[in-house]
Amino acid sequence: MQVLFKSRDPQASELRELAERRVRFALRRLRWLVPRAEVQMSDVNGPRGGIDKRCQLEFRTDGAGSVVVAAVARDWRSALDSALDRAARLLLRLWRRSHDARRLRQRLLSQEL
Repeated sequence: MQVLFKSRDPQASELRELAERRVRFALRRLRWLVPRAEVQMSDVNGPRGGIDKRCQLEFRTDGAGSVVVAAVARDWRSALDSALDRAARLLLRLWRRSHDARRLRQRLLSQEL
């Protein structure tokens, strides 16, 4: 899996290795479905502070197109983990839907014959 990291914030850039490791770990079972992942970290309010650390994940999937998930939290790590949790659940749900639909079609075709 290819993981791309984008951020203009110097504090977020320090998390490059961590973000790449976390993405690979969180999607280790769905690695075959997601050949490319893009992580974007941004500070919404800038130096004013607050709950404004935003992590956006974009996954290019085989079959489901592009999947985008974002999360906002007080710190970078929480935003990343929250976005990864949502993304893993969403990707698994998309795969199950397509897998169940394929299985249903095969079952209907075999009953017709």
